[in-house]
Amino acid sequence: MLSGSHAVDDAARKAGWFATTHWSVVLAAGQGAEPRAAEALEELCQAYWYPLYAFLRRQGHSVEDAQDLVQAFLCHLLERGILQVADPRRGRFRSFLLGTLKHFVSDETKKLEAQKRGGGQPLISLNWADVEGRFQQEPADEASPDRLFERRWATTVLDRALDRLQTECVAGKRQDQFEQLQDFITGEKGPVSYAEAAARLGISLSAVKSAILRLRRRYHEIVREEVSQTVSSLGEVEDELRYLLHVFSRQP
Repeated sequence: MLSGSHAVDDAARKAGWFATTHWSVVLAAGQGAEPRAAEALEELCQAYWYPLYAFLRRQGHSVEDAQDLVQAFLCHLLERGILQVADPRRGRFRSFLLGTLKHFVSDETKKLEAQKRGGGQPLISLNWADVEGRFQQEPADEASPDRLFERRWATTVLDRALDRLQTECVAGKRQDQFEQLQDFITGEKGPVSYAEAAARLGISLSAVKSAILRLRRRYHEIVREEVSQTVSSLGEVEDELRYLLHVFSRQP
């Protein structure tokens, strides 16, 4: 579903989007070379904070403690010189984030400081609305906090890609097409047949098949772009895509 081609990589290089990848920008800033680091790091944290919350809840932390720890941890990342210890050779923002969180939570002094700071004005605004309801929908038999973190990470990547695709469709005045065909985009069978979707859109069966193919191709491209924002080099994109497939292949 997520495998790509060298053609997409070539297009990525020409478009220049990988050159401004968030995590590569952050890592460059850790070496004192890029002023956009704080902004890039905050954007990444805004995108991927929920897997941290799910990890802490599965570890046994209460709702309030998990929220306070996530908020304090992200403030900790933004305030401190954490980037100086980020190893570019380890590459993935996912690995860096979880490893740093574990260290942060295990340090009781930092935890107490985090709880105190958590009562003040947060440096990063997170949407806590119904976050616990979301966590309660997690599979009960997926016991490992690390495994839950990985699955939520992978799901977040795919959800962000689908949201971006929807935004593009709305901008291109194809909102109805997206709404009718979105269940086919990820390769899953939709609730209606191709013929029914074509009838609803008032187009031919061949036209609806072509539209689905275009949407799928664009979705896969966006997934690659999203993955590229969390690795430090273009060569790691394929490995991370394979990781996403592996995560979903062992879902409960």
